Amino acid sequence: MSVVPVKSADLDAAEVSWFAALCSDDYRFLGVPEGDLRSSWAHCSSILQRAEANGFRNILCPSSYQVGQDTLSFVAAGSQVTDRINMLAAIRCGEMQPIMLARTVATLDHMLQGRLTLNVISSDFPGEKADSAYRYRRSHEVVQILRQAWERDEISHEGEIYQFHKVPSAPAKPYQQNGGPLLYFGGYSPAALELCAAQCDVYLMWPEPKDQIAARMQAVAERAEAHGRVLDYGLRVHVIVRDTEAEARDYAEHLVSQLDDEFGRTIRDRAHDAGSLGVSHQARARELADQFGYVEPHLWTGVGRARSGCGAALVGSADQVLSEIEAYRAMGIRAFIFSGYPHLDECDQFGRLVMPELKTCSLPHEYGRVPATTPPTPLGIGERA
Repeated sequence: MSVVPVKSADLDAAEVSWFAALCSDDYRFLGVPEGDLRSSWAHCSSILQRAEANGFRNILCPSSYQVGQDTLSFVAAGSQVTDRINMLAAIRCGEMQPIMLARTVATLDHMLQGRLTLNVISSDFPGEKADSAYRYRRSHEVVQILRQAWERDEISHEGEIYQFHKVPSAPAKPYQQNGGPLLYFGGYSPAALELCAAQCDVYLMWPEPKDQIAARMQAVAERAEAHGRVLDYGLRVHVIVRDTEAEARDYAEHLVSQLDDEFGRTIRDRAHDAGSLGVSHQARARELADQFGYVEPHLWTGVGRARSGCGAALVGSADQVLSEIEAYRAMGIRAFIFSGYPHLDECDQFGRLVMPELKTCSLPHEYGRVPATTPPTPLGIGERA
């Protein structure tokens, strides 16, 4: 595998994150909804606080129009019940007028005292079926306007979709000066790679065989180099970790033991990204898997039978999962967003078996976090955020 340039190449730690199941994506048996695991403030805030207690450095707060809660409202409330963990808020470009979005983000960043990161999403809205190229042009413009609002005194933008002339940006100044929150982005089409390479800080990938991940990283790195930029890379993947490999594989089978595949297909198809290139790659991984669903020795694709988007899990003992994480780090991946079913229990399993053996950190900002001259300090092995 070729080695790609990585912004945080010298970082000897990883940003290890968990997942807040805001979109009613939590189960004891995959594809079998249960009332107490449905998306609610009570349940999802418990996941958030448990992740902080277990030492996770960030938590992805996803977005959906079909199910679940509003992401930015949840992040605002989450800022008041946490004091260490970062929050990775999904924002859909075009959903909100960009200058108003910049102000909302700035307010959240102050509420979190710089613990805000953003997952940039380019997607259709309810009732909309926009051309993909148009959606990515819209996303480019939104991020350009956000950057101006965070870094300049006035916003002037003359684009295809948005036009502003000398709009004061004082209300939109975030807590994180000199650049604003880190921007994470995931997408597979050429337009998606271009958006990330030109505008964002961290390229997020879904689980696939490692040679395919390496090829994707190389493609993104080449696009970033064309813009004179270097990115960090992240992996969004589920996890099942137990004391032994046999226990982990048994739990994976238990998790899908009550799954009706037709209902699983309904769950996959209801998502706005169900027809995306990235989702098709997850489906292809399931097709390539062995009879037990493994496309690599510890990468199980069974999760994708009832989930759009990230559709595979690392399955194994603590040592095996740690070895997989180290292999990904050797490829240049610096951020990991894990999840598991049910999310509270698996958060504890990972916290007990894996976190004490990991050196974790928050990813450093391209421009330097607040205060700008002080880089983030990695935690030592066994230390908690």
